[in-house]
Amino acid sequence: MGFFSKDIKTLDDLFVHTLRDIYYAEKQIEKALPKMIDKATDPQLKAGFEKHLGQTRGHIERVEEVFELHGVKAKTVNCPAIDGILEEADDVSGDVDDKEVLDAALIASAQAVEHYEMTRYGTLIAWAKQLGRTDCANVLAKNLREEQATDRKLTEMAESKINLQAAE
Repeated sequence: MGFFSKDIKTLDDLFVHTLRDIYYAEKQIEKALPKMIDKATDPQLKAGFEKHLGQTRGHIERVEEVFELHGVKAKTVNCPAIDGILEEADDVSGDVDDKEVLDAALIASAQAVEHYEMTRYGTLIAWAKQLGRTDCANVLAKNLREEQATDRKLTEMAESKINLQAAE
């Protein structure tokens, strides 16, 4: 089913489709984070990625909870957007020899992922509320808050240390 497929007729259909999209995205991120952990050279960055891997596993569980609350089967739909973001992250980090520049590239890639997730969760929360599913919205809001916090921490790391070291 494409994003604007004829199978999507209602806001509820769109909500479920997008929920399946973020479910796929979180599972792909869970697979990609160990590579980012291995590539990171800054101990604080490495620890941040390790923490986020645990959070990502929690995000997957919460999305599964939303499927259950909403009464639909938990399954994924392919998400070319997250695939592209993760592919680009892998390509860019594979081309960098300088370890400080590599860490800066990893942060930039991680933030691209975070921003994608934040847009999806924000949209899902708005739609859940519109559909009268504040129970689903409340669960999804937990994921959104964690994604936002991770993005802020990445910005702080980049601006206070990593980017400065990469510029030397």
